[in-house]
Amino acid sequence: MEKRGMLLILSGFSGAGKGTVVKGLMKQGQFALSISATTRSPREGEVDGRDYFFISHQEFETMIREAALYEYATYCGNHYGTPREYVDKQMAQGRDVILEIEMQGALQVKKMFPEAVLIFIVPPTVTVLKERLMHRGTEEMDVIMRRLKRSSEEARSMDQYDYIVVNDQLEPCIEAIVHIVEAERQRGFRSRRLQQKFIDEFALILKGDN
Repeated sequence: MEKRGMLLILSGFSGAGKGTVVKGLMKQGQFALSISATTRSPREGEVDGRDYFFISHQEFETMIREAALYEYATYCGNHYGTPREYVDKQMAQGRDVILEIEMQGALQVKKMFPEAVLIFIVPPTVTVLKERLMHRGTEEMDVIMRRLKRSSEEARSMDQYDYIVVNDQLEPCIEAIVHIVEAERQRGFRSRRLQQKFIDEFALILKGDN
């Protein structure tokens, strides 16, 4: 029977390691990474259709009006959003699409696509989170503290996600997410075609008995 993919939304505290988790999931072979549309100009080495879909402000506004985006946001004067057509096409081909976005965007997607699976990645403790941010060595302490403050605010909305996965060690974290996907695929509302198949077959057999 034809398998339709799922939409997997991954969020997490800054420093929780969600980017590394996504890279690990992509090695599994069953996933496709969602590509965002943006109005900013390509940076050196970036390729249209691989890193982003680079479009004009006018095109982006048209996509908003036509509800062609699952979510969108504006950052530093440029728009960023998730095109519905690309995501839907990947799922129709049976691939599970990973969308790595912040909490606000994730909840936007959930409203438009209730079947999406929301997963929030967390470290084992806040102390570990602070250590990971510090070990990056790319930001001053005041920036790190701002990130921690934002994470403390996000913690109050974690319960809006379907699953919370602890990223203590990478491989067990990836394995847990793969198991979530496998379990989600068995949920009744994802098996409407299988349900209809049984209904039709029962009707055919029972009709033949009459």
